[in-house]
Amino acid sequence: MTMMDIPYILDNRTEMADLQFRSLWKVRADETYHAIKPQGFECPGIFLTCEGTGICIVDGQRHVLPADSYFIVPEGLPCSYRCEGNDDWHFYFIHFDPFGLVDELELPVIAPTATGRLVEAARLCERMIDEMIVQPRGYAVAMRLRAQELMLLLARERDEASKSRHPELDDILYWMHQHLAQPLAVEALVHRSGLSRSVFFGRFRARTGLSPSQYMQRLKLDSARASLETTSLSVKQIAASLQFYDEFHFSKLFKQQYGLSPRAYRERLREG
Repeated sequence: MTMMDIPYILDNRTEMADLQFRSLWKVRADETYHAIKPQGFECPGIFLTCEGTGICIVDGQRHVLPADSYFIVPEGLPCSYRCEGNDDWHFYFIHFDPFGLVDELELPVIAPTATGRLVEAARLCERMIDEMIVQPRGYAVAMRLRAQELMLLLARERDEASKSRHPELDDILYWMHQHLAQPLAVEALVHRSGLSRSVFFGRFRARTGLSPSQYMQRLKLDSARASLETTSLSVKQIAASLQFYDEFHFSKLFKQQYGLSPRAYRERLREG
């Protein structure tokens, strides 16, 4: 049986802003600690509070930064921050630039936010510190990537908690991508999800914008296009391997999706 390929291509419309790492501070503050920035930070920053409590006043507004939380501050806003109470305030502070990735990941700004990922975030910070101490080849690239990884960690935590994402469908999507050669049994997917039929269909469409049948059809057509580009299989063989009803049904669906019949699509590729 010929292996079926399916391309996973990043849509240019989904490309996200870059993020550059600037500096990382590891601080254990006591009651004497009080930093004042009348002109604000020169570039954005994020506080990661590990222990104790901090107070950050941004543009005249007071915010409490408790343990297991993060707090993102834009550049250029007057601010000050200090330890609250008798316990030391242990935090990391990361400067980064520009601010675009924060907006695109929809992370909260000037809003203390609880996180269950503080341990992972702190490990990332420690790895960054280790590399900045010994400076192995490419460490500056690693700093940028790990700062991005930190933002992604926090964004995905929020995504997992979002009711609109429906993470219970992850397993269903994995299964569909891995079984392109099998006929789609929607009722089996419903059973696999553990949801009622109506809830499954509603959540699947909310997650993908398509019904299960439409989603699987799109996957099969993507795989068929890859086969036309990379194999010598006939149109009939491709249709059969992907469980289309017949060659003519496959050709009709392919033309609806890509604007050309499978044969015309392959001929255009050969013409360069």
